[in-house]
Amino acid sequence: MKQGIHPEYRDVLFHDTASDTYFVIGSTLKTTQTADFEGKTYPYMTLDVSSASHPFYTGKQSVAKNDGRIAKFNKRFSRKDK
Repeated sequence: MKQGIHPEYRDVLFHDTASDTYFVIGSTLKTTQTADFEGKTYPYMTLDVSSASHPFYTGKQSVAKNDGRIAKFNKRFSRKDK
């Protein structure tokens, strides 16, 4: 590996503000903020959305029900006076 061309790889503390979750991940992110977590000082970065708060990962997404073409036709043209 060439010296001096690679960014510094270190542990970074990420804070998901939507779910108030903290997690430490190795990253090359450059930040000037630091925060203490579990007795250690880490570079600190806030996030709006992560896997802890995103509906796709938490299972809280809403799925729109897509009716088939025949069901849509029957719904639209069904007789009201059956």
